[in-house]
Amino acid sequence: MSIAVQVQYAVSRTGIPLQVDFQRWVEAVLVNQSKEGEVTIRIADEAEVAELNWRYRYKEGATNVLSFPFELSAPLPFQISLLGDLVICAPVVAREALEHAKEERAHWAHLVVHGVLHLLGFDHQQEAEAQQMEAMEITILKSLGYPNPYESA
Repeated sequence: MSIAVQVQYAVSRTGIPLQVDFQRWVEAVLVNQSKEGEVTIRIADEAEVAELNWRYRYKEGATNVLSFPFELSAPLPFQISLLGDLVICAPVVAREALEHAKEERAHWAHLVVHGVLHLLGFDHQQEAEAQQMEAMEITILKSLGYPNPYESA
């Protein structure tokens, strides 16, 4: 498996996981998916995420993670292996971890896993989809040594 993870920091790196952490979390999702490619993770502030959330989802305010799967508008004469982009809002991650009494690093890992599953086409709009996606998240996070993100602390 070959996966490249590019991390863009649009905020101070203080308190933000390292690139190697993001790489490990993305690889943990892809290990059983037989996927290769590239994922870009942008760590942003609330203003940037709120603007993207409005532009692409028509929802106000900043959210914790946005997923943008790579989609071709027309077939290419060569192979391309981009999985897509994640935009994670650092202030929202910190606030949610505090509000839900979660370890912040575990919350970062959860949001990366959640976002990469979206890049792979998983969703949680329907109850059955949500249950499947949550089960995958729990299993992947457990393999990384993190607790179930859906249980209270």
